[in-house]
Amino acid sequence: MNPLKPISISLSPNTEKDDVRLALKLFFQPWKYKTIENSSRWLSRWLEEEFKKYLGVKYAFAFNSGRSALMVILDVLDIKKDDEVLLQAFTCNAAVNPILGREARPVFVDVDETINMDPEDLKKKITTNSKALMIQHTFGWPAQIEEILKIARENNLYLIEDCAHSLGAKYKEKFCGTFGDATFFSFGRDKIISSVFGGMAVTNDEKLAQKIKQFQDGLDFPSNFWVFQQLLHPILMNYLILPAYGLNQCLGRILLGILHKLSILSKAVYKKEKKGEMPQYFPKCLPNALAALALNQFRKLDRFNEHRREIAGLYKKELKNFDLPLAKDFGERQPTFMRYPILVENETDETLKVARKRRFFLDDGWRKSPIVPPDTDLRKMRYKIGDCPRAEKIARSIINLPTHINISQKEAKIIIDFLKSYENSGNN
Repeated sequence: MNPLKPISISLSPNTEKDDVRLALKLFFQPWKYKTIENSSRWLSRWLEEEFKKYLGVKYAFAFNSGRSALMVILDVLDIKKDDEVLLQAFTCNAAVNPILGREARPVFVDVDETINMDPEDLKKKITTNSKALMIQHTFGWPAQIEEILKIARENNLYLIEDCAHSLGAKYKEKFCGTFGDATFFSFGRDKIISSVFGGMAVTNDEKLAQKIKQFQDGLDFPSNFWVFQQLLHPILMNYLILPAYGLNQCLGRILLGILHKLSILSKAVYKKEKKGEMPQYFPKCLPNALAALALNQFRKLDRFNEHRREIAGLYKKELKNFDLPLAKDFGERQPTFMRYPILVENETDETLKVARKRRFFLDDGWRKSPIVPPDTDLRKMRYKIGDCPRAEKIARSIINLPTHINISQKEAKIIIDFLKSYENSGNN
């Protein structure tokens, strides 16, 4: 293992050399995304067209994040104060805050054995105030979409698909994201494709599309400084922060903390979001610079997803003694495996601590809490402990393994050997 390139699950994992070179080039060309006129959106328009062709949908609209896209969808669906939006537990606060921002009520549904929404618990939690249902294809494994769609239609609920994890995943040869009334995707720094921040709203409904277009046309672009922060992320991660982690984990953490403190880099989830508030950065349009990064990654999507499936297959084959939620027959599913989750018997802190000493960093923040990151204020999210016991149990015992393009078969085998030896030592 290269000491200057440690194994990591979430520190700008998707970036290859061409992505870093592109970010570096764009950083020194601010005139390409400085103006905010419609004419400056040609790259984001191009990305929208590529999305429509790929998914086979009628309408696609680019935004500066997945949560921006969700904010717009909730607006055009006319989600109002005290309306209930049902969504699964074991999700990110970025999926909850847009609901809270409408003064609507998130209603959390427990999960099934694949860490996706449980249709039986869903049925129990629908009330006369329920207006929309948001389904998350967790870590790229398609949820029980047909059954949940049937429940939504029987109860006159809008169906929103959260495809932040599942770009390219299919159910019965149909892409996830094409079943619901509207869908949002994320191009966050550790998603299926990454432009550090970015997202897309898609729909086949002409009336919804007109409203989304009107909303998009009324938005500004993020500030140039915010764009600079995002362009710096793949550059500094690859040339400075990951090598620092490889030399010494404390050095890497301190360096990353300083860059966040000085606002040279932005965090994936802002401090306000952990308290149930939306930062001023959302919703905004997708600037050309980040659209260029997303387009460059989008061209590699099929290769990325095939690699993820190969790495997931290796984990499935070699880690049979662990509880593997996604070690299922694909059946009519074609998953993307943004992560490969395993469940261990005890709390995960010690396992991850030992892994860090060996210079691989597996803590992606998707653990310890039914709403992540772990330091999210559950009370502000309107989540009560005990609402979704299965999700809470999974959160306590989950460790996610990397599947991204920068994890080789050899490196995956290093992780596998560590987990097996750790289990056999009696620590797990």
